[in-house]
Amino acid sequence: MGALTLRVRVVCWREGARLHGNSTTTTPANISMSEQKMEKVKQPPKRVFINNIDSYASKCIAKVLSECVAGAPLAPEVDSEEEEESRNTDHSKERCFQIVGTVTDKSEQERPYVQEEYFQLRREELLHQLMDCDIIIYNITQHADQVDEASWAVSALHNEMGNFSGPKTFILISTVMTWACSKPADPDEPEIPFTDEDYRRRRTHPNFKRHIDLEKLTVKMGKTKSTVFSTYVVASGLQYGMGEQVFHFIFKMSWLGQEHAIPVFGEGNNIVPTIHINDLSSVIQNVIDHKPKPHYLLAVDDSNNTMEDIVKTVASALGPGKIQKKPFEDAFLTQDLSQIEIDSMSVNLRMEAVHLKELFSIPWVCEAGLMESKELVVEEYRQTRGLLPIRLCVLGPPAVGKSTVAEQICKHYKLHHIRLKETISETIAQLEATVKNDDPEVEEDSAAEAQELLDTLKDSMEQNGGRLEEQLVIRVMKDKLKSKPCRNQGFVLDAFPKTYEQAKELFYAEEDEPEDERSKIPPYNKKIIPEFVLCLDASDAFLKDRVLNLPERLVEEASYRQEDFLRRLASYRESNAEDETVLNYFDELDIVPQHMENSSGDDPDYLLLTQKIIQTVGWPRNYGPGSQEAEEEERRRADERIGRQAREKAEEEQWEAEEAAQRAARWEEWSKRLEEVKQQENDLLEARSLPLRSYLVKNVMPTLNQGLIECCKARPQNPVDFLAEYLLKNNPRYQDDN
Repeated sequence: MGALTLRVRVVCWREGARLHGNSTTTTPANISMSEQKMEKVKQPPKRVFINNIDSYASKCIAKVLSECVAGAPLAPEVDSEEEEESRNTDHSKERCFQIVGTVTDKSEQERPYVQEEYFQLRREELLHQLMDCDIIIYNITQHADQVDEASWAVSALHNEMGNFSGPKTFILISTVMTWACSKPADPDEPEIPFTDEDYRRRRTHPNFKRHIDLEKLTVKMGKTKSTVFSTYVVASGLQYGMGEQVFHFIFKMSWLGQEHAIPVFGEGNNIVPTIHINDLSSVIQNVIDHKPKPHYLLAVDDSNNTMEDIVKTVASALGPGKIQKKPFEDAFLTQDLSQIEIDSMSVNLRMEAVHLKELFSIPWVCEAGLMESKELVVEEYRQTRGLLPIRLCVLGPPAVGKSTVAEQICKHYKLHHIRLKETISETIAQLEATVKNDDPEVEEDSAAEAQELLDTLKDSMEQNGGRLEEQLVIRVMKDKLKSKPCRNQGFVLDAFPKTYEQAKELFYAEEDEPEDERSKIPPYNKKIIPEFVLCLDASDAFLKDRVLNLPERLVEEASYRQEDFLRRLASYRESNAEDETVLNYFDELDIVPQHMENSSGDDPDYLLLTQKIIQTVGWPRNYGPGSQEAEEEERRRADERIGRQAREKAEEEQWEAEEAAQRAARWEEWSKRLEEVKQQENDLLEARSLPLRSYLVKNVMPTLNQGLIECCKARPQNPVDFLAEYLLKNNPRYQDDN
């Protein structure tokens, strides 16, 4: 971005010199001109409104305009980078555009290039903000819902021309899709490109009719009183660069490297008009500065690349380098492609931006197109999206857990796990596949080279008992580290290199890489050197105990039989006691190894150690889950949540059933015991009442029966008193006393 800004400013300086003269002679006229320039510099910055300032195109345009200076005077040559940076900083402080705009999402993301942000304004409030701006830019290339708002905005501003405090400029950034169905002027020569002058003959794509209606309205509104309200339509080619938008699907698939070939939907021979997003920003800046006479401008680069060429270029720069043609209908089955993107990539137009060349001096970033600047575009894509590789090297004695930790790191960061044995086997398999492959795209020279290397590897393994020579090992491992998947995502190098010499040969700089003669650091390849070196260690007693407790299968796979393990452990300790070790090599390159002790047998998966490593390495530099992966993850979590709830409900029901059964059993037991207690009490009462009953039967009942008989005979008025008196008189005890 800094280089582009400098180029834009240089052009501004040149335009200022061209308009005001290049003479440096000190004359009154020149002094007056300088004073005029100084007065002009002191003018307040122009206020620029951009819609959807958090979207791809609007964001890039806002960044460029916030750093650009319109109409800057001619500056002397810059002697050094420090002076250049100082000049740019001071100049931007003198004059710059003030950027304001709407956002689609109210996030906490900082945008220092934006002075004010508006979220979900009502039309009245939005019009008030537009009236305060000098330049209004509406970008309708990404979101179709912005067409209605842009139509309202240009009409509302046109109606308010009488209330303007100063002249205003309205710039509509449209798309070449409004030309998609245009027919060539000469059917016999269809290769003649469309130019800006042909805009009245353009025919739009069926899905972009509202866009062309807005273009016509915008041009019409600017013809009423252009000195007060000037309008421009900039028909942009498919935008690329700075992270990508329309072509992001191609870049992402190539970068991930999960597919053998990148798809081209349809025949792929359609010519796609394109423009780098920073070049489009420069066009907008020039329109603001110079206010050209034409109201309609094409913004496309000089490329006439087909869709197949673009896909093949991106695939070769980031991915497998192969393409696969698929039916165009398959594009609609791809979730990562929107309708606008599918329509845009199917356009077939040969266009030439004549007005840009005649009216402006654009500091092109990619004038020849994406194919000619693929290295720059790919680097922008990586830097803008933060898709930077993470390279690690895990070292340590045998059985310390290097492979387990490496697998955990690869799983967390989505890196490639590189082990010597697996890499050699994979290389041989790939060479055999290349030799046997009947793909016409594979050149004969490549197949011959693959056959030669394959024979060399097999001969070396036969002569060395299944092992490769040292130089071949280095070659195989270096080729693996330089492969596109490792360069894209990164890798975890597991237990390699083992010696100082291996490390020096593996990471040695290529001949075409410049060396700094003043530096004391040995030359090394910066693209494959690990960023982090992790040295795991543990006591010999801990390692021996861990090997003894490993399953027999793992012992056989890792060659951890007692005699082999002790020999390897002793060799490791001896090699790391020398003056030149692998760790010394990284120290010489100012890559400080991270020493981590593993002494806990309670964590077989090394989760705590892995978490410590993650804290050291930092955040992942990879893609997050895609829409399909996110849906699958959400579905998996939902299934887990439903299963967990079902298990909890089943456990609760089982607990309640067990509680009910226990309560019933306790109730039955209590009832049984209560009955037993009652029976025992009855038996006790029965036993205690026997003497009394015997006494009553023997001594009381006969007298009582006789008394009742006498009472019945006498029929007294008070039977109770009669019976009482009778019992008293005939009481056996009383009679015995008498």
